Amino acid sequence: MQTYETLITVTEDDLDELNHVNNVRYVQWVQDVAKEHWLCKAPADITDAYFWIMLSHFIEYKRPALLNDEIKLKTYVTKSEGVTSIRIVEIINKKTNKLLAKSETTWCFMSSKTLKPTRILDEISKIFR
Repeated sequence: MQTYETLITVTEDDLDELNHVNNVRYVQWVQDVAKEHWLCKAPADITDAYFWIMLSHFIEYKRPALLNDEIKLKTYVTKSEGVTSIRIVEIINKKTNKLLAKSETTWCFMSSKTLKPTRILDEISKIFR
């Protein structure tokens, strides 16, 4: 299984009133890293013709992230069949290597032309294996 990783640093804009990263920000990071992974691995003709929408999302929060923490976002696809794909995102404190949160999201593969779900092409599945 192929993984994609990126690093971010927690800023003041990421924090809630408890000075922890806001839960909404974690969801945004999940969406952002999934999109980055898609755009960096899929060829332009594919990304122009197709896109993904989030169908369901489960996230488990383990530990807080704080201002200036360096965070590793690690993502990989565990299953793709029909029109859906399941993607995992692990949010890890880079310094301590401790898991802060983990998400499992079901995405639907969509045609840009019809704006309807479309079967995941074998070419797409191979990108993420």
